[in-house]
Amino acid sequence: MQSPEASTAVSPTQIQLTLLAIADEVVGTLAHLVAYVGALALFAILGLAALGQLPELRGDDPADKPGWSTADRSHPAFALSRIDSSEKTASYTILRHPEGGRKDVMRWAGAADQPLAELEIYREGGEFDVTRPVAMDLAVQMSLGAATALEQAGLIETKFGPVALFRPIGTDKGTPACLGYLKRNEEPALQISGFSCQGDTMPARRAAIACTLNRLTLLTSGNEPKLAELFAHAELKRRGCDLAGSPDWLLGAANAQLRGAL
Repeated sequence: MQSPEASTAVSPTQIQLTLLAIADEVVGTLAHLVAYVGALALFAILGLAALGQLPELRGDDPADKPGWSTADRSHPAFALSRIDSSEKTASYTILRHPEGGRKDVMRWAGAADQPLAELEIYREGGEFDVTRPVAMDLAVQMSLGAATALEQAGLIETKFGPVALFRPIGTDKGTPACLGYLKRNEEPALQISGFSCQGDTMPARRAAIACTLNRLTLLTSGNEPKLAELFAHAELKRRGCDLAGSPDWLLGAANAQLRGAL
């Protein structure tokens, strides 16, 4: 008859088999854990690589950059002195840029609401791009498309000094085309531009633009004393308007030297 101790004894072979089974489970678990961590590391590397490419993919996308927006709560800073009480008031739009720029835009329409003239006063901010061709924005203002080539069409004298005129390339000299104009000032950083289709002859259209600029007045300068100083000095050079049979205010000597594409 076997003793109780003999009945409960475990052979060394069974213990070894149990330990081997436990070791296999541990090794299998570690292998799965290593594979899991390796997969996470791989996904992390791929994710970082993708994030590193995002600036290159988005760098040239203009949709991500802040742009101009209408400032409905801003008050007009400029006005045109009226020639007579029956003159119609132009539409006035104010645009602001997050980087500090401001545009005051006056527009006039003719028959069937066709654009007749436009005047834009652009106070430059951090968004101003000195490398951008001036003709591109001027062509857009004239509703010609940014790719339309313009040529210089002379200079006119205004209270702000000489102002350059432009017209589409290929316009016949005898054909009264709409004229664009541009005047830049460095201090303060200010750009006055626009176009006019007023007048039946080229001299009349030049005179119309000169008259418009001479009538431009400053209502408020805000916190820009140099802007107020610019307009105060300009007022000393103001000329009257005589559109009926007005003289051609083109600077003849300078006009002969300004030809060719812009």
